[in-house]
Amino acid sequence: MRPDQTVGGPSADEQAEETQWPSPWDDDLPLAREAQRAVRVLNPGGDGQLPRPTRRRVLGIANQKGGVGKTTTAVNLGVALALHGNRVMVIDLDPQGNASTGLGVEHGAGTPSIYEALIEGTPLGEVTQAVEGIPNLVCAPATIDLAGAEVELVSVVAREARLKKALAGYTHDIDYVLIDCPPSLGLLTVNALVAAEEVLIPIQCEYYALEGLGQLLRNIELVKVHLNPTLDVSTILLTMYDKRTKLADQVEQEVRGHFGDTVLKSVVPRSVRVSEAPGYGQSVMTYDPGSRGASSYFEAAEEIAVRGAAMGTK
Repeated sequence: MRPDQTVGGPSADEQAEETQWPSPWDDDLPLAREAQRAVRVLNPGGDGQLPRPTRRRVLGIANQKGGVGKTTTAVNLGVALALHGNRVMVIDLDPQGNASTGLGVEHGAGTPSIYEALIEGTPLGEVTQAVEGIPNLVCAPATIDLAGAEVELVSVVAREARLKKALAGYTHDIDYVLIDCPPSLGLLTVNALVAAEEVLIPIQCEYYALEGLGQLLRNIELVKVHLNPTLDVSTILLTMYDKRTKLADQVEQEVRGHFGDTVLKSVVPRSVRVSEAPGYGQSVMTYDPGSRGASSYFEAAEEIAVRGAAMGTK
């Protein structure tokens, strides 16, 4: 008798053979859930289409506070909408050019950019670039020249409406225009607010979240009264949510209590993957489509798309 056998019972080897190990694709396993999220986000078969809006939607993504996720939001919402059947343009209006980097779009010195469209009147169609690997997504990049645009715009006729004029001349079919604003309230941001019909405000779930928000809302109201009566704060997205802290929950409750249904149900968690993706010239949607960050941005895009489909035509 082998030492691993007992009288009248199976051997240890036989017991191991009879053990039913779960498949890595069982729905309840983390690996399976991640794979399901990845398929849903990437939409490889093109079956999971998001509804298209009844008309072109132009959203300025603004918050005068830096580091709240404006660029990350512009990039990932743009990719999510484009992967699911919408035609999208991302306009990088921040001289740092981070949205251009995040989309893997060339924006070195000498590249045709949004600067030429604003200052020289170059047609927007001549400065946009297709984003590699993402059908239906184009980007108007920002170059270092944009850093001087605030000063140059001062002497330009109808300086606040230069971007609006450029967009009016863009005749290609487009469903969404997402404008990544700089973290300031200068002429570039004013151009975005005049060109847009809607404002999307990312708010981080941290201590200084609401600092400066009142001033931003006052400026939006001033633009609405004097320059763009159709402007509306249509969407607020909570970002950098850390469920381990009571503070994040307090900020969320305060924002939802004040702004109500303007706040998307989707909340973007603080995520290493979201932070890493731009370093590879990608959105988190393509860098790690199975991650919580990618799934959260997809859910936010889904909410925005459903709201857009419900809008009436003008």
